[in-house]
This record gives sequence, C-alpha cells and structure tokens, in this order.
Amino acid sequence: MNKAELIDAMAAKAGLTKADTKKALDAFMEAVSEALKAGDRVGLVGFGSFSVAERKSRKGMNPKTRKPINIPAKKTIKFKAGNELSGGIQ
Repeated sequence: MNKAELIDAMAAKAGLTKADTKKALDAFMEAVSEALKAGDRVGLVGFGSFSVAERKSRKGMNPKTRKPINIPAKKTIKFKAGNELSGGIQ
C-alpha cells in the first residue's frame, strides 16, 4: 500500500475528504518525525511504537571488490508492533 492508497483507505473509514485525510496524515508523519529527531519514543497503544536505536560501527565487505570496509555508527528508526497488531496478522 502506498501513501495515496493509504489516504484513500483512511478517508473511506473516517468519512473524511481525501484532502483533509492527506493533511492529517502529513501532520502525523511530521509530528512523529520531529519526536524521533528529538530522541523521543512514540507509542501508539495496540498498534506499536517507534524509537531511535543506535547501530555500532562494524566491519563490512564491498561486494564488488571484496575489500573490507568500515561501516560507521549511525542512528536508525525502529518499529515494534503492539500486541493487537502482531496478534491480528496471520
């Protein structure tokens, strides 16, 4: 499902216009992004939680040349599904 399909589905379920739904989805994504950039955790009970995780630097290999390379440490986004979400997927 892409963003346009998600907007269509949300608009149909909520009885909103697609324009209002797009604004709401964009606001949600912006709020979550800002919270994660600030290092906060975003938890949606029953759905899941978004958090920032740190990856340590590690050794890797360039697949083309087979030479070892150093992969630097970085921060990444992690999502953990909640019980209702993970329990409903089979």
